[in-house]
Amino acid sequence: MRTVLVLGAYGFFGHRISAALASTASLGVLVGGRDLGRATAAARTMGLPVEHAVALDAHDSKLADVLRRLHVDVLIHTAGPFQGQDYSVARAAVEAGCHYIDLADGRQFVAGVGALSALASAAGVTVISGASSVPALSAAVIDRYLPKFGRLEAIRIGISSGARAPGLATVRGVFSYGGKRIRSWQDGAWVDAYGWLNLTRHRFPPPLGSRWLGSCDVPDLELFPERYPTVRTVTFQAGFASDLGHLVVWTLAGLVKAGILADMNTFASPLNRLSRWMEPIVSDKGGMFVKLEGEGKDGAPLRIDWNLIAEKNHGPHIPCGAAIALARKIGSGASLPRGAMPCVGLLTVDEFLEPLRDLSISEKVA
Repeated sequence: MRTVLVLGAYGFFGHRISAALASTASLGVLVGGRDLGRATAAARTMGLPVEHAVALDAHDSKLADVLRRLHVDVLIHTAGPFQGQDYSVARAAVEAGCHYIDLADGRQFVAGVGALSALASAAGVTVISGASSVPALSAAVIDRYLPKFGRLEAIRIGISSGARAPGLATVRGVFSYGGKRIRSWQDGAWVDAYGWLNLTRHRFPPPLGSRWLGSCDVPDLELFPERYPTVRTVTFQAGFASDLGHLVVWTLAGLVKAGILADMNTFASPLNRLSRWMEPIVSDKGGMFVKLEGEGKDGAPLRIDWNLIAEKNHGPHIPCGAAIALARKIGSGASLPRGAMPCVGLLTVDEFLEPLRDLSISEKVA
């Protein structure tokens, strides 16, 4: 049995991942976080012995020693936001000789993780960053349909949430770049977009319908122009189930761009509380799309429109799929490449979605 320690296990994503892995026979799960009381309560809700709750701090200089003492085989880091974090947790995992997986969506954090590759290879472990909807699932979708293209020219990705409010750390992460420049690959050149601006209206398949979206800074914008060299445009936008909520965020981003506000994070906590109060009156449906455009093998124009629809507020489970699938792979004895890498090319769409099969989540392709 492999031991998996989930760091931030009583948080928004950590709890979902821990609960899913607790039912995996080949894995023993440790519920980790700074607050032992919360970790213990979370372990109980998962049917785990209270001894599986562990008090530890991601910033502890002796974290590697703690991981060795606990005989951890896989560390799953969910304690965001990752924007602005360094790789100290991943380095501690490598030093302790255990595999590392995180759910980071910070563009530079995920794109730069290869800096640890030599250390991880020498230690015989795997370091994976970005095991989330982006870039893990978005890359898996592209790789699924890439063989249909003679030339892939444009990748357009978007996510719209349902009513269920994300954790405060997630909100702080996505607010961090509101109104600030985002380097974006458009028509074969790097241009500037602005976080949560560039407002567009996108129509999802039923039962979602139309949603407001704005530009966001994600690893895909950095990784995909290099990973798919024929592509001339890569975009990513996101939005909220509440039109009013999205327009409030758009307004705040505009004030940041205009220099009236320094940043949006002052509003992260009150808006997160407000979104929780509004959950009963907001749609419980969310979605993700990946639109691919280019030429088919016959030279004719080809467009594929892939959508993932989540109902019953099951959308927040989607980012957890990759970490669950990767941990289960390791538990089953499957071999992963050694070194440090973004989470692209490591999972198929089916592997990513398999841990979510019992939820109200479905694919639609046009």
